[in-house]
Amino acid sequence: MPVGSVPCAHACGLERGAVVMELLEARGRARTARRYTVPGPNPGPALPWDRFSAWLECICVVTFDLELGQAIELVYPHDVRLTEKEKTSICYLSFPDSYSGCLGDTQFSFRIRQTVGNKLSMNGDEEKYNRDAPVVLQRDRAHYYGFVYFRQVKDCTVKRGYFQKSLVLISRLPFVNLFHSLLQLVAPEYFEKLEPCLEAVCNEVDQWPAPVPGKTLSLPVMGVVIQVRIPSKKDKLGTSPLKQSNQENLLPAPLVIPTVHELDLFGCFQSILIHIQMLWELMLLGEPVIVMAASPKISSDLVLALTSCIEPLRYCCDYRPYFTIHDTEFKEYTTRTQAPPNVILGVTNPFFIKTFQHWPHVIRIGDVKMSGDLPKQIKAKKLMKLRTLDTKPGIYTSYKTFLHKDKAFIKRLLKGIQRKRPPEVQSVIVRRHLLELTQSFIIPLERYVASLMPLQRTITAWKNPPQIHPFIKEDFMKTLEYAGPQLTSVQKGDWEGLYRRFFKSPNFDGWFRMRYQEMCKKLEILHLEVLCEADLLLWVREKSEVEVVDLVLKLREKLIKARVHQLSVRADLLEKLELYLETVINSLPDDLQVMLHQH
Repeated sequence: MPVGSVPCAHACGLERGAVVMELLEARGRARTARRYTVPGPNPGPALPWDRFSAWLECICVVTFDLELGQAIELVYPHDVRLTEKEKTSICYLSFPDSYSGCLGDTQFSFRIRQTVGNKLSMNGDEEKYNRDAPVVLQRDRAHYYGFVYFRQVKDCTVKRGYFQKSLVLISRLPFVNLFHSLLQLVAPEYFEKLEPCLEAVCNEVDQWPAPVPGKTLSLPVMGVVIQVRIPSKKDKLGTSPLKQSNQENLLPAPLVIPTVHELDLFGCFQSILIHIQMLWELMLLGEPVIVMAASPKISSDLVLALTSCIEPLRYCCDYRPYFTIHDTEFKEYTTRTQAPPNVILGVTNPFFIKTFQHWPHVIRIGDVKMSGDLPKQIKAKKLMKLRTLDTKPGIYTSYKTFLHKDKAFIKRLLKGIQRKRPPEVQSVIVRRHLLELTQSFIIPLERYVASLMPLQRTITAWKNPPQIHPFIKEDFMKTLEYAGPQLTSVQKGDWEGLYRRFFKSPNFDGWFRMRYQEMCKKLEILHLEVLCEADLLLWVREKSEVEVVDLVLKLREKLIKARVHQLSVRADLLEKLELYLETVINSLPDDLQVMLHQH
């Protein structure tokens, strides 16, 4: 309903008081349904574990019990709410598959779906974090990330002959580098000193400052200060990560983690570099992919590296860095009664080869060993050859790429190997190549979506904001001739075919939904600014009391939304509108003033 209009019932002779009460109750119901909460001016002190939960959901210890198998030995904090289904998933995913043969210490990652009804409702600080963080680093509302430090060593005092235990960090933040670095500090100490050590670490994490995008933070733990910078949405893409600086006065010198989440792409892709163009397309299109590896570390690192291929786009499909036959979604993902789902699964059990024969894309990768030379590149092979348990490494797919292979990029990496270029520099080259490819693809889409926004001059104070124009795919395709990827990329191939296929993928749906929400918010801001500049007192002179009350309630609701969602409206304009509203309320009869102030 436009600002300034009133329900038709008002024209039907209802008494003024009844109509006003109807408006008040309707507004109250709407606000309750939206669950707006206005942040107070002075938030109270942090509750116990509030700061801890800004980083971690909990820390679990998983051990092997002769009678029960894998079992959770300890969860800290003790009152954390995990469902039995979530606990079972954590148990099975915290140990490498028996086929991996992992002796010593192993680190890897997993990701699980949260149980329905146990999903995250965010507080103000968490909402603000998600607004300011890049989409790929936002707090996950529906999944937990697990970061595992597993130790298996011979121990004659144990019946099985081996000490087997995992320390697992559970978080909604995908900070893979930060949390694995934290585990490297904590886990060895924990295996020696057990629970008192863990309790001390949790208390230290509970003193950490909250993760704030754009800020460099010092995080003390176990006598070491970890220094990290949380990326911000405002960062220039492709900028260098945190470097050691301004640390002369810090003793001992901090442990600097250059990036909280970026993996060594060159190391992860070293045996499949010549296929990186195809892998980028598979990720962009959200194709079902199986990664078969020798260990959960290799599988989880490769799956996470693949999902990062299309940054700054968010990979909107499901992905499981490590997946086992005990997973609660095993039947869902292995059924042959329907097409494989849009998901990437990292597995180590060779029996999955038979289970996933009907999947369209399978990457079988062997042991990854970084040396001075480029490892032997695995070949792309026909799916029909994926039949036996001793299947050789390869990419088993019938996929034909839309774009041509970038031979110059491969030559540049090969030359870097010959010249002994550091692996971290090679990794930067790979990341930049993928970033430029994604940007060339997405810029035409961003340009077209910007044209769907209504003109600012069409936004008026006393009408609802105009509608965003619909995304018409054929209209977009017509723009490619003069404003397509050829403006920013030398890559040749069937870009149009790639866009048409992208429109059918979950990644397009996720991207466009996010952009649409951003445009709606922008329209809200522009409409609010126009309202703030309008002469409210002049407008209300010729209106009935019921219309004035209706206007007051609608504008008050807009102000609440602006405060809660921290819309980027100038503070002086909001204060001006609030002053206008108060003046209008005071001009009404006493009984209406009381009703509005109580509402």
